[in-house]
Amino acid sequence: MTVFQAIIIAIVEGITEFLPVSSTGHMIIAQSILGVESTDFVKAFTVNIQFGAILSVIVLYWKRFFQTWDFYFKLFVACLPLIIAYLLEKQIDTMLESVMVVAVALLLGGILLIFVDKWFDKPENDNTPMTYKKALIIGFFQIISVIPGVSRSAATIVGGMSQKLSRKSAAEFSFFLAVPTMFAASALKLIGNYKVISGENINLLVIGNVVSFIVAIIAIKSFIAILTRYGFKWFGYYRIVIGVAIIILLLAGKSLTVL
Repeated sequence: MTVFQAIIIAIVEGITEFLPVSSTGHMIIAQSILGVESTDFVKAFTVNIQFGAILSVIVLYWKRFFQTWDFYFKLFVACLPLIIAYLLEKQIDTMLESVMVVAVALLLGGILLIFVDKWFDKPENDNTPMTYKKALIIGFFQIISVIPGVSRSAATIVGGMSQKLSRKSAAEFSFFLAVPTMFAASALKLIGNYKVISGENINLLVIGNVVSFIVAIIAIKSFIAILTRYGFKWFGYYRIVIGVAIIILLLAGKSLTVL
């Protein structure tokens, strides 16, 4: 992986991590287009540059993120279902190498997002309280996002809306939940692959995290504004277009598989 390739993938991560379009799916597509070989380091890189995205949430919402223990306990409860995902790590790693899985997930998820605003009643304000039960249910929605192309953000925001949260409140809880979720995923990947990180490639990790941090700040601010005003439908249309385009290319024999 070159510095240029690392920057491009990090930009994709920063833009898509908190949007309901699947950051993992887009990074797999970007990796395929750039012709980046799927080595152990590259797999670790695509997970660990999430540290930069995590930091962007803390910086933007630091007054609200550092609050009561009750808030942190609710985040912990929402993270509990991920134990199931951890037990399926090998199966997930296999799916991470399939562009077709990403394309189908993007397509189906796009169709869902077009109708999700109509399925759930809109609360009158953004002050619907978060309970432990709601946090746990959102956590179970998050499990779905282990499938590349589904989107952790989309799954948890839809989960929040199913619990009568407004789009904005659901999105912000999704951001907060991303901090422990992505930190744990990144840390475990780093610990499990520390041998592949050397003095020669650690600079790529640093560059990737810096880029993803800066881009994620811009993406979060833009996303909240778009989501509050227009809802999910335009993200749904985007997912459908991308998903269909990739499926057509694959069926036409184009090589988009991860190397």
